[in-house]
Amino acid sequence: MSEKIQKILSHFGYGSRRNIEKLIQCGNISINGIKAIIGQRLDYKNIGEVRIKGEIISIKKTYFKTKVIIYNKPEGEICTRNDVKKRPTVFDKLPFLNIHRWISIGRLDLNTRGLLLFTNNGNLANKLMHPKNKVEREYYIRVFGQINKNTMNILKNGVKIKDGYASFKSIEPIDCKDSRKNKWFKGVLCEGKNREIRSMWKTVKCQVSRLIRIRYGNIILPKNLQLGHWTELNSTLVDNLSNLVA
Repeated sequence: MSEKIQKILSHFGYGSRRNIEKLIQCGNISINGIKAIIGQRLDYKNIGEVRIKGEIISIKKTYFKTKVIIYNKPEGEICTRNDVKKRPTVFDKLPFLNIHRWISIGRLDLNTRGLLLFTNNGNLANKLMHPKNKVEREYYIRVFGQINKNTMNILKNGVKIKDGYASFKSIEPIDCKDSRKNKWFKGVLCEGKNREIRSMWKTVKCQVSRLIRIRYGNIILPKNLQLGHWTELNSTLVDNLSNLVA
């Protein structure tokens, strides 16, 4: 059986399909000494020698077990592997993998904390992030500004931001009796655009002062999971998550 190279490498944890395609375009991936091309198909029974940036990589041909972990990201950590400014990254505290590597399922910006999912299965990561699958993300949002029913309707109907239009699937106040200008809301959306929530509130002249992700799909952030710590999902939860995008 053959499969496209970007799908194989993504499945075995060497990056998202998009990132692998970029590596191929830059000439950083070779098969048996010849530069790979996008869409090239490989035979699972005879893959050959695969190099990424000159290093031979290991592709396990036996049973592949999908792993997923939850990480409770603190504010101040970035969601890239390496940072030229030497800031702490979310990958610094993750458990070691003998083969493959952790792939983040979506990102959180520097000033956002809460639930981040990681997996060693690139195909699963790609499906859970793809907009067409409309996987829900739920947040606690603290907002500063004047907010009324009209504000809420605007955010539900959709607003124009830098990356197009965005809207909340649902948005509701957590404490209706709170008279302070900083108010907490619980919001759900089905995309993961860069700084999407902050940009949406900015269009209605409000500022997000705290943002916490508490759910991704059917995975909820455990209340007892401390900031900067991780926990691995059991096989039942991994299957449930996978079935969302099956």
